[in-house]
Amino acid sequence: MTHRFESVDAVRDGLRSVDYLADESIAGIVYLADRLGKPVLIEGPAGTGKTQLAKSVAEMSGARLIRLQCYEGLDEAKALYEWNYKKQLLRIQVEKGDDTSWTDIQDDIFSDEFLLPRPLLEAITADDPVVLLIDEVDRVELETEALLLEILSEYQVSIPELGTVESKQIPLVFLTSNNTRELSEALKRRCLFLHLDYPEMEREKEIVLTKVPDISDNLAEQVARIVRSVRQLELKKHPSVSETLDWARTLVLLGIDKIDEQDAVNTVNILLKYRSDIEKAIKDFSSNSAQFEGQPAAT
Repeated sequence: MTHRFESVDAVRDGLRSVDYLADESIAGIVYLADRLGKPVLIEGPAGTGKTQLAKSVAEMSGARLIRLQCYEGLDEAKALYEWNYKKQLLRIQVEKGDDTSWTDIQDDIFSDEFLLPRPLLEAITADDPVVLLIDEVDRVELETEALLLEILSEYQVSIPELGTVESKQIPLVFLTSNNTRELSEALKRRCLFLHLDYPEMEREKEIVLTKVPDISDNLAEQVARIVRSVRQLELKKHPSVSETLDWARTLVLLGIDKIDEQDAVNTVNILLKYRSDIEKAIKDFSSNSAQFEGQPAAT
């Protein structure tokens, strides 16, 4: 079996080359997933880089990304495969005038020609290198979660009309969860586990410097410090890393190089999306003015 990555350092350097700043634990899990042929279950708050990790691994390894976006009501026909009924009907109509038995017709219409692969089947039957992203797996029902088990343990699919379809390769698989419900032990047992939380202030500053062109070191540090202070508040939804980056880009576009209290008040709607959260943040800006002077915020 050919492995994608030579070492943990190679994973970390490869991710950095596509602007994903991975620490030792992230790089180590990606390396082990490749070596062990096991999926990675990534849990953590929304907006901490779970989906982006899968995208970045695909980009840096030159693999094709296949994404299954999970949602309530997702079923086998959308996740795994379905038959092309219109094409099957046309074939039946063409052949019904011939001296063809139903058994022959049935064998014909239930063949690869009439099969419509969805993301899960497409990933395991692909000839080219693939990264499979099963995004927000916690949104599906237990019944749909159960159909993943055969794929994630054996990398094969059982199709009643065709038999067992085995994988041509073992794709790198990433499942993400925002913890909206508890996943089954059976699913967790098949995966390596990675928890992604909001980054530490210095790492978030580095992310901002990497992702936001033309931002100054001083502004990136201020952004990271203020966001860290905001995340310590009791909010309905804490700002994600992507919202931090949106805020930083907004400040750059406005020509702001040093954030004062009024700048923060005027642009906080980029960072927070609920009125109650915005009101709490504005109150905190007023009571913790030291954070705009380069001092640690009060706790």
